[in-house]
Amino acid sequence: MSIWSVRCLCHKFCRQAHILAHRRVISPPTTTAQRLQLALLNSGSVRQAHNSLYQMVKKRTLEARTKLQANKYPNQNACMRVPKAVEFVPDVDDEVAQSSITKLHHSSEVQAQHGQSYNTFQDPHFRLGYADTRSHSTAQDVLKSSQCEKPSEPVSKDVCKEQPADPCEEFNRLRRETAAEMFGSGGDCAGGAGGGGGGDDDKKAAEERYKQLKLKCLVGALGALLAGGFIAWLLSRDSSKKTIVDETGEIIDNSEEALKRAKISGLITTPRSSDKLPSSVPYLIIGGGTAAFSAFRAIKSNDPRAKVLMISNEFRKPYMRPPLSKELWYTPNPNEDPIKDYRFKQWTGSERSLYFEPEEFFVDPEKLESSANGGIAVAQGFAVKKVDAQNRIVTLNDGYQIGYEVCLIATGAQPKNLPVFRNAPPSVREKVMVYRTPEDFDRLRRYAREKRSITIVGNGFVGSELACSLAHYSKENGGGRVYQVFQEKGNMSKVLPNYLSNWTTRKMEAQGVCVIPDASIKSANRDDTQLRLELNNGMTLLSDIVVVCVGCTPNTSMAGPSKLEVDRSLGGFVVNAELEARRNLYVAGDASCFYDPLLGRRRVEHHDHSVVSGRLAGENMTGAKKPYQHQSMFWSDLGPEIGYEGIGLVDSSLPTVGVFALPSDGDKRADTHNEVSADSKTTDTVIKEGSTGADVTCDPNEEANYGKGVIFYLKNDKIVGILLWNLFNRIGLARTIINQNKTYDDLNEVAKLFEIHT
Repeated sequence: MSIWSVRCLCHKFCRQAHILAHRRVISPPTTTAQRLQLALLNSGSVRQAHNSLYQMVKKRTLEARTKLQANKYPNQNACMRVPKAVEFVPDVDDEVAQSSITKLHHSSEVQAQHGQSYNTFQDPHFRLGYADTRSHSTAQDVLKSSQCEKPSEPVSKDVCKEQPADPCEEFNRLRRETAAEMFGSGGDCAGGAGGGGGGDDDKKAAEERYKQLKLKCLVGALGALLAGGFIAWLLSRDSSKKTIVDETGEIIDNSEEALKRAKISGLITTPRSSDKLPSSVPYLIIGGGTAAFSAFRAIKSNDPRAKVLMISNEFRKPYMRPPLSKELWYTPNPNEDPIKDYRFKQWTGSERSLYFEPEEFFVDPEKLESSANGGIAVAQGFAVKKVDAQNRIVTLNDGYQIGYEVCLIATGAQPKNLPVFRNAPPSVREKVMVYRTPEDFDRLRRYAREKRSITIVGNGFVGSELACSLAHYSKENGGGRVYQVFQEKGNMSKVLPNYLSNWTTRKMEAQGVCVIPDASIKSANRDDTQLRLELNNGMTLLSDIVVVCVGCTPNTSMAGPSKLEVDRSLGGFVVNAELEARRNLYVAGDASCFYDPLLGRRRVEHHDHSVVSGRLAGENMTGAKKPYQHQSMFWSDLGPEIGYEGIGLVDSSLPTVGVFALPSDGDKRADTHNEVSADSKTTDTVIKEGSTGADVTCDPNEEANYGKGVIFYLKNDKIVGILLWNLFNRIGLARTIINQNKTYDDLNEVAKLFEIHT
């Protein structure tokens, strides 16, 4: 507001006040006192009274203007103080007005003497004094001034006549008054006009309470600050351990730890959207398993600056599967946190990770094109719907297309399930699981740690290995019972001869596995907490969890849209000896049905085959054009007493010849046993060798002990497969014998090459 506006406003107020005062003086008389006053005014002093009232209004206007000036410029009026009531004193020269006021006082005294109840000065219309226009000041009002100083402009004597000599002393006094009012000391306890005798005591008590309150406020503020910091620390600590993802999959916490956990848990893809993937790459690999990573290593060794994009439907980097059913269960105190890399101890004593390479080894898919030295980028959580081999374009499930120069399909296989569980109600299916991934390992280990009873269905590699591993884990940790149910007569019956399969079954029972052969699950019902399994032999099992391990089927869902051939009997993509399905399109691993020049068309589901076929496919992708002539091997461990390695066609339906060492050097004989299987009509020959090498017929009732030996699998009198029973580091010799592809008259002499007595 400008000074001119203030001036106009004050002028308007003065005019209205003057008119109001004039009207009230000449208002019609209604009482005796008013008639008396009117008579006095009409006697010649009306003009003087009007002048007096005008002087009073003028004085009030000056005070109001001074107050507005002080409010607008507080630093120039720190000492401003106006008394609550100042009696209006007219100018000394105005004798007429003074006499008029004296007459008014005299008339009021006369009225009081006559007992009249009217008092002229009780009527606010004719009160000659005026109230203080200054609002109640506090210490906060005084603090508006930046410093205690006298006003720069002169102040009238009437306004500042009661001002303290020191403005700072006035500030202290007002602060004490404010404190007293805050603590409810009551009245004018600071020594005001109405203060009583206890003002000093009340003042001290108020100051003491003020100090106590200030101390409490300080302590409370400090406590609140410490509590807030502690809560913030807890929240930041919890956020580093938890995956913060909203319902749509959007990451709320962008910390590196949260992103890493979300990727592993399968909550988000890497990258977040397929449109961030390269639109074209030189080398494209579909699948993220052993064969895929082995192919990348071969590509990188032949093309050091190769840029390879791997598309995987899993949310993990490439890892190996065999330790999931073997070494991880025997490793003391394995990592409980799924973000770890699942380290385990090998049988040699060395320690390694389940993953082929650490996280830092891989390139971000969004930075692959700009990478100068190339590398491999893994797109996690994506699946390929179609491969256009003619135009060299792959299409993802969301429709995004990626061009390539050379492509490899390494989609692997997926575990089977049984119809009795696949068609069961949801309450039953939630208690049934398959076993293939680290997530399955974490879930099953949690059940074993909680001492639950576990039933394993199947007697193959994974089923038998898992049964032994769980029995060992339960024995070490006081867990529940482990059951193994299968339709065959013994463990590993599709690989081992009948006599060796039965002997292995008894060894597994000795380790704590409750083996139930010649049985299948007829029905499954859900109890309150367990599954009730009805077997076809009349038995009933109560189990907390069922693990189905009945083999795998290759992932060939893209074969139809991609117009690729699938083998009707063996399954898998049909490829030639160079693992090529179409020009510049290769297939490796469990999903490939390749042509073996020695043994014919085959499909193999072993770790070594994935490594070798992936390496060969990678070399051919860089222009090697090599045929697949490798005989892959496999290995298995069934507890501490059974371990074996195999190569070639290891099929129990083929005729076999087994040569085993005697358990002790004191026994100087060798036993030969011919067994004809009623099911397969094949002959199993067992030769027990002693130091002398003589052959005798063994007693069928004698308790066998197959501690160490070698089994030959024959086809057309030629060795097509070899199984090394508790013999290790001799697989190269076995591969050489199979590659010779010839007939041997005495297999006992061939067995001596393996030094089974060493």
